[in-house]
Amino acid sequence: MPESIVKYTLYQSKTNNLGKYYRINQNIRYPEVRVIDEESKQLGIMSTKDALERAAALGLDLVEVTEKATPPIVKIIDFQKFKYQEEKKDHSGSSKGGQETKEIRLKPFMAENDMMVKVRQAEKFLKGGDRVKLVVKFQGREITKKEFGEKVMATVIERLSEVSTLVEAPKFMGKLLIAQVKPKK
Repeated sequence: MPESIVKYTLYQSKTNNLGKYYRINQNIRYPEVRVIDEESKQLGIMSTKDALERAAALGLDLVEVTEKATPPIVKIIDFQKFKYQEEKKDHSGSSKGGQETKEIRLKPFMAENDMMVKVRQAEKFLKGGDRVKLVVKFQGREITKKEFGEKVMATVIERLSEVSTLVEAPKFMGKLLIAQVKPKK
C-alpha cells in the first residue's frame, strides 16, 4: 500500500473560512461511490474498496469531492494536486473575472482641473472593463444649489461618452446625485 494512502486523513483547507474538509482514502465511509479518474472521466459507480484498490494501483489517492450526491462522488488524484486545484478555484472565484463597480466621488463646486482628474480615473476604470458609479455629494447647504451638481454630472458623463454608455441616469438620493456608466463594447 503506498505511503500516500496512509499519510492523509482529513484535510482542512486554509483558504476556506468555512472549514472545508476532504475525506481521503480509508476515511471515505460510504459502501458505494461514483468514481472519476485523474483525466476527469467517469468510471461509474463501484464499491469504495474497489475504488481504493484502483487508486492504490495507480499510486494516487481517493478524494471525496462531494458527499451531497447519491452516491457520493470521489476522484482518483494525487491529493497535493487536488489541494492546489481547489485553492486555485477559491482564488479565481473571488474576483469573478467580471465587472466590478468602482465609485468616483464628485462635488458640486469643483474646479475644472479636479474634475478632469476624476474623469481620467473613471476612463481608466472603464478601459479596465469595470462599471463606474458617479456620485456628486452635497454637503451642508450645497443641496440648495442642485443645478451645480447636475451641471458637474452632465459634464463628466459627456466627457466619458466616448468610452462609456449610461446605465443609470442621474437621480437624487438624499444628498447624493448618482449615475452609473459601463464600458462600451
